[in-house]
Amino acid sequence: MARAGLDPTAVVAAGATLADEVGFANVTMGLLAERVGVRAPSLYKHVGGQEDLNRRIAALALVQAADAVGGAVQGYAGRDALAAAARAFRAFVVQHPGRYTATIGMEPSGPDDPLATASQRLLSAFMAVLRGYEIDEPDVDHALRTLRSLFHGFATLEATNGFQWSTDIDDSFEWLVDFADRGLRAHCG
Repeated sequence: MARAGLDPTAVVAAGATLADEVGFANVTMGLLAERVGVRAPSLYKHVGGQEDLNRRIAALALVQAADAVGGAVQGYAGRDALAAAARAFRAFVVQHPGRYTATIGMEPSGPDDPLATASQRLLSAFMAVLRGYEIDEPDVDHALRTLRSLFHGFATLEATNGFQWSTDIDDSFEWLVDFADRGLRAHCG
């Protein structure tokens, strides 16, 4: 018998929280079952197995990141939007490193896959930032990849304690935002 209140949403949320605590690679159906107080076979009433759980955690993380970035950029343009998006993305990754890791390399199975929809939401939030820079259409993909590389790289290094120098991390991050802003302005229309 399933535990009262346990449904797919609760199972995925618990899995995402567990991923943040123990690392995404360490989340197993057995460990998750222990966390939510059921036997592992009971989880299969709510998710289709490990791969399904992983995909759902990734989709949840993308939706949450999209909400954070999208909410942060509203009402801003140019460098202000870029900085707001960067800070929101960084905060999300640092606060939720396990669930964010689930998104890396996870491919949607098709256009109706919740993962595809969630990915598009996050992409749209960053596209809103680029509109303030009037990037030429052929360069939009390059600009998006550049921003993702910069912000992903910085945030994942920070989340894994990868910065060991004495220079203030926040100062370095603001330097990165300024660097990205100058580069985007240099490629405007």
